[in-house]
Amino acid sequence: MAVESPANSTGMRPTLGLTGVTVNAMALIAPGAFLWITLQVQAAQTVPGGTASTALDMWPGIVFALVLAFFTALSYSELARVYPEAGTASAYYFAEKAFMDKEESRHHRWGRLAKLATGWAAHLFYWVYPGVMVAFMAILIQYLLGQFGLNIGTVPEMVIAVLFAVLVGYIAYRGVSGSTMTSLIINVIQLTALVLFSVGAIWYRLANPDHTEFVWPSASAVLFPKDLLNTLMQATIAILILVGFESCTAFAAEAKNPKRDVPRAVIIALVIQGLFAYLIEYFAANYSIGQSLAGTDANNNPVTGLDAVAASGAPMGDLIQVIGNSLGGIGFGLMVITAITVALAILGTTLSAMNTGVRITFAMAQDAEMPEPLGLLHGGFLTPHMAVVAMVVVSAVIGVIGVISVVTLTGITLASNFGTFVLYGLTCLWTIIAFASRPDFNFVKHLLIPGLGLLANVLLLVVILGVGFIGGGDSQTESLMAIGIAALWLIASVAYIVVNNRRTGRSLVAAPKGAS
Repeated sequence: MAVESPANSTGMRPTLGLTGVTVNAMALIAPGAFLWITLQVQAAQTVPGGTASTALDMWPGIVFALVLAFFTALSYSELARVYPEAGTASAYYFAEKAFMDKEESRHHRWGRLAKLATGWAAHLFYWVYPGVMVAFMAILIQYLLGQFGLNIGTVPEMVIAVLFAVLVGYIAYRGVSGSTMTSLIINVIQLTALVLFSVGAIWYRLANPDHTEFVWPSASAVLFPKDLLNTLMQATIAILILVGFESCTAFAAEAKNPKRDVPRAVIIALVIQGLFAYLIEYFAANYSIGQSLAGTDANNNPVTGLDAVAASGAPMGDLIQVIGNSLGGIGFGLMVITAITVALAILGTTLSAMNTGVRITFAMAQDAEMPEPLGLLHGGFLTPHMAVVAMVVVSAVIGVIGVISVVTLTGITLASNFGTFVLYGLTCLWTIIAFASRPDFNFVKHLLIPGLGLLANVLLLVVILGVGFIGGGDSQTESLMAIGIAALWLIASVAYIVVNNRRTGRSLVAAPKGAS
């Protein structure tokens, strides 16, 4: 069976132009949300076996992750250009076509194995990622309630996580058109808030010239790496804030002109949100962190600077209050307004992740590689509604785990990122294979760039695995949690494939029937 029928026969309506395809990817990247929700995780990360923070290399870590993302984005863009008929399957479709389009039939037998490996990685990424966002939303709401004197416990946070998963699932259930408009509005709001914050943070630093009061003594200290391992460890978290540029490739079935618009959208989304938004906002935030940012750690000991960032449930909220109060006591109001824009951005990124994940699930179910009910379309909304329901349940469970502690939150974050590195690395590999025998082969675009992308993704996978097996402390616990989730999903996937093969008589390394 072919991996996916052409886009115009999936039952989905082609309603998205370049803007629609792009904003769905931009919503998943969501820079207005991630500075708020991941700054604590990045500041709390420690070196293997020790208590020293890796956060001094936060900005260089983002740069490394961004370079990796661009190598991968260019690979996705090239594959989307030559395979516009991919429909909802994205990299899952690309994987099989890389082998099935070869003239020599001996290559065809590897097509199913390639697409199943890609599908496993895509699900580890896209099905854990929304749960991470659900946890972040619950933590944000808990922080806001605490600012108004309503200090709730962990159990109410878990309830909030479940309710938020249901809300996002309902929007995804209703269809992509409403989701696109939601994403567009959220992108405009969060980018505006981002510019205002960055200007305010840099002004605050320049208005307080005593550099000894700040964590980074100069602008150059923020920008340049101090330790290679710390930079790579920061990159294993930073990839979470950059993923999403590829999500528009899962909307080919709903794009009016997928051959033209999807490859462009992949690059445009990453340029706007990654190259400009993230590098500017993270520089501004790091540049302004100093001793005036104070709090208490888990043992109620007073902490300042990066230690306060690591101890706070929402360090960006605390930082905005410090900056706002220096402008005349408006810190609390600015924090609340910013938090609202962050909540909208989290809604958008969770929605976009769900939309992408369920479409790949839909494609695999249509291809008889996942349970058949997951390949059903709603009669009215034309959405893969059963896959949405399943994802809501999974997201709620993962969100509940994430709110337990910063260690569990980082663990599920790394699990999602583990899937990301495998998926991105495989996509770079499929790019090399797909173009190796094509007449339009280009050494830079089809070998050098995807080759470097493959190496970068493998390198960060090695960092996660290495910290898990030879590290120590919280970093080891977090990495082992990520590896454990990946292993459980692998076992479940292999078990399903074995049972499915026995039922259908298919072979893992045989060319699928009817593949073109």
